[in-house]
Amino acid sequence: MNLSKTKYCRGVQCKKMLWLDTYRPEEAMQTSDEAVLENGTEVGELAKGLFGPYQDVPFSEDLKQMVQKTKELLSHKNIIITEASFQFENLFCSVDILKKKEDTIEIYEVKSSTEVKDIYVHDISYQYYLLKKLGYSITKASIVYINPFYERKGKLDLKKLFVIHDVTKVVEENRKQVEKNISLMEECIKNQEIKDNIDLHCFKPYPCPYFSYCTKHLGKNNIFELKRMPKKQMIELYKKGVTTFEQLKTSDIKEVYKRQILYALEDHSLHIDVEKIKQFLSTFHEPLYFLDFETFQESIPKYDYTRPYMQIPFQYSLHYIENGELKHKEFLSNPTIDPRREIALKLVEDIPKDACVVAYNMMFEKMIIKHLSELYPDLKEHLLCIHANMKDLMIPFKEGYYYTKAMQGSYSIKYVLPALFPEEKDLDYHNLDTVHNGKEAMTLFKEIIDKDEEETRHIRESLLAYCKLDTYAMVKIWNKLNEICTEEN
Repeated sequence: MNLSKTKYCRGVQCKKMLWLDTYRPEEAMQTSDEAVLENGTEVGELAKGLFGPYQDVPFSEDLKQMVQKTKELLSHKNIIITEASFQFENLFCSVDILKKKEDTIEIYEVKSSTEVKDIYVHDISYQYYLLKKLGYSITKASIVYINPFYERKGKLDLKKLFVIHDVTKVVEENRKQVEKNISLMEECIKNQEIKDNIDLHCFKPYPCPYFSYCTKHLGKNNIFELKRMPKKQMIELYKKGVTTFEQLKTSDIKEVYKRQILYALEDHSLHIDVEKIKQFLSTFHEPLYFLDFETFQESIPKYDYTRPYMQIPFQYSLHYIENGELKHKEFLSNPTIDPRREIALKLVEDIPKDACVVAYNMMFEKMIIKHLSELYPDLKEHLLCIHANMKDLMIPFKEGYYYTKAMQGSYSIKYVLPALFPEEKDLDYHNLDTVHNGKEAMTLFKEIIDKDEEETRHIRESLLAYCKLDTYAMVKIWNKLNEICTEEN
């Protein structure tokens, strides 16, 4: 077994995962997020300059070339090396940043996270162990991560953007455990597949790509299909042998879980609490505006007065009803500029102060508007009026006023919409061209800057179509709820 630091960390999370990587890789499901991977790469590249000029070891499929290049660079007395690569027997690792001072070295593991996680300590502990085996004198081992409170003002300040967390004492104490872990991993690879290894490690620190494979014996309507039940509770029930909806039907669990279970197992009719829906709708008033934002996040703040991973709005769709007629407005920013001022100006232009503003899961929209109001004092009064007059269309579904089997225990608009309108193709996000969800919208918006005129036009059209469907879907849902109340009368 050739063990890299990535494989070691996967083995720490679950040895069966390492076994499946070796013998059943085709069973893996896609779990990685492109935006997360992109952020990690961007942060890693930027962090290389944290301590000043450096020498980089280029990646090569032939790892021996990387190891040899590292040896050559280490012949210097004082040097900073990025991606310094080492091999001891069947163990290999690349160190994100290595600082050599005379005969001693310091190692730094760079992460795009805003906190230090246990798995990061395992990662650098493995590197420390390997380098110690090669005889290096390591005076410091640290994890470099993103400072979530850093606010950009002018030129990017790497010293403030990054936090350096010293874990030297911990990784030294971990050396024996690393050696034991490596031995156990090697044994696991030699042996037969572990038959049952379902536990919290299936979800933390990263979602396991083999979860569907490991739970396929449970069949349909198993405990892991429940929406919103905490993973810890699922695992506790699983360990007690409670794995099926049939068993859960008589368990002492929340009503929201039982509703999904009963509707999945039995032929229950549609549940509608008309009185509560009427009470909910009575809080709405005209003029009525349906609002949805699209946002992007950057690990490295691009604009002044932004922080790492802050939600930056770049687009909105606005359906509104005026004199009984449905109308639409929209805004999509240019990715080369900070979009916030322009989007704030357009909002106060498009939405009257006294409007009833409808969103689905409104806390997200309210957060965006609150931030814009704090950023632009001249628009604050109007923006806060919009903020104060918002209504959440998710409530009837979240609270169970309306429930059907097709919702599968979820109140997400992506489940509610097809449950309410199963035959309407124009409401199916899968039928959209190019952009089908918020993650795709975020990724493609940032990519526009590198596209030619034709590609840019196509992406912008796709982004507008996706966001427009979000607000049109809200109008359809709102109309449906009103129809229900009218029919009852």
